[in-house]
Amino acid sequence: MVRILGIDPGSQRTGVGVIDVADDGSLKHVFHGALVVVGEETFPLRLKRIFDELCGIIGAHDPAEAAIERVFMARNADSALKLGQARGAAICAVVSRGITVHEYAATEVKQAVVGSGRADKTQVQHMIGIILGLKGPLQADAADALAIAITHAHTRSSIQRVGIPRTAWRRRR
Repeated sequence: MVRILGIDPGSQRTGVGVIDVADDGSLKHVFHGALVVVGEETFPLRLKRIFDELCGIIGAHDPAEAAIERVFMARNADSALKLGQARGAAICAVVSRGITVHEYAATEVKQAVVGSGRADKTQVQHMIGIILGLKGPLQADAADALAIAITHAHTRSSIQRVGIPRTAWRRRR
């Protein structure tokens, strides 16, 4: 059994999801939620809260591995910088606990859980509910975090079976 933490970083809400992966590849939901940091007085306090709350979740659930969404280029440079800083706070929280961080592009995550790299958020939410057997609506950021964890679970399983590192899978352009 391996416990995986998935993180969907955001400067206002950071999605967090934890799953267990059995040796046979079956998945079990452990935890999910969204860290809502928009109420903090300053942006640096938002980053601190992301770091502190993730450290608490890591302490409570003790994941062995972590996966986070890779930053994409946004239209607004200020938003992209803030997203990058929130992502950095999340990565620091994970690495400070001695856990390796694996990164996935949003299109990789959507492809892994929905079958299309262009899926929308509602499709991801729906599929995560089905895959993990969750009842009721899922908050979008939490669903994305669970999707990132599931993507990592599938990727690590493929790497173990095939024996080829993930970096060798990437197309060179």
